[in-house]
Amino acid sequence: MIRIEAVTKKFGETEILKTINLKILKGEIFTLIGPSGSGKTTLLRLIDLLDSPTTGKIVFDGTDTTENEKERLSVRRRMGMVFQKPAVLNTTVAENVAFGLKFRGVEESQVDKRVHSALDLVGLPDFSMRKAITLSGGEMQRVSIARAMVTEPDVLLLDEPTANLDPVSSEIIENLILRINKELHTTIILSTHDMIQGQRLADRIGVIMDGRIVQVGTTNDIFYQPAGKDIARFVGIDTILKGVVKTNDGGHAEIEIGSALFEAITSIRPGQRVALYIRPEEVTLMLPESGSKKTSARNQLSGTITRMVPLGPLIRVTVDCGTLLIALITRRSCNELGLAVGAVVTAGVKASAIHVITDTS
Repeated sequence: MIRIEAVTKKFGETEILKTINLKILKGEIFTLIGPSGSGKTTLLRLIDLLDSPTTGKIVFDGTDTTENEKERLSVRRRMGMVFQKPAVLNTTVAENVAFGLKFRGVEESQVDKRVHSALDLVGLPDFSMRKAITLSGGEMQRVSIARAMVTEPDVLLLDEPTANLDPVSSEIIENLILRINKELHTTIILSTHDMIQGQRLADRIGVIMDGRIVQVGTTNDIFYQPAGKDIARFVGIDTILKGVVKTNDGGHAEIEIGSALFEAITSIRPGQRVALYIRPEEVTLMLPESGSKKTSARNQLSGTITRMVPLGPLIRVTVDCGTLLIALITRRSCNELGLAVGAVVTAGVKASAIHVITDTS
């Protein structure tokens, strides 16, 4: 539906986007993730035709949007944009939502009908006569989405739409995004810094770093098979180990990491230097006396807990096994095991849970 070809964007001498090539498919939720300042907002503004690329082109349903202003306006009217901070006019909610329709010259008889339909969509059917500036942040953002959706866009762009909202309001917005996509078949392009949100909503994810798209794929591709160290760090993989493949028997490899030997599933041949990526939730912890219990984890390493960091209902545990392993376990498990800094534990990792790539560093 949208094809981005060799797009760059400069502001003065600063290059914000560097040779972006990307395809957005009709009807999907495509999520852009990346560090602050990586170029997410700039790319969304280019797609929405609010700005123009320095070089390259953006093709919308076969139409080259760089050709002429009339074509750009026609394409732009098929898209709606919602920004991170909800912006509302000091008028009623209904007047806020109707703004785009009146700007386009829609007949008054149709305006009221479409405004009420848009407010029903976002769960604010009784808010039409309320002053928009008196609403909560979450309600304002829903008004912003209603204002975008009242024009019945083919594509809805959302720039970190829940960044400033509380968890309850964020959940409402997320459910609304899914509903718009599934019921109205609207293509959605979303930027977010919330990794969990990205996993919950996206059909596909694009990772943008330093102005470049560095990986595109499904949630499983991005979070469990990252293409490089920076991506792995960004999506929450703390344990990155480097070693050499010693043996490989039909894809079941033994990899030497310092004095330890890890088993993992990979096609990489013996003698190759590799990096092992292990997500913290894939690491299990047991007390030494539990070692005789049956476990499917092929890798069992004894070590000492050196650090414990609370993360809401979870605990991030660092274990020194000669190499550092990071585990993420529930508070209940932590309490039941009686874990504490200095305790000796056995860390287990399944061979199939380790993502192995060739080490090019």
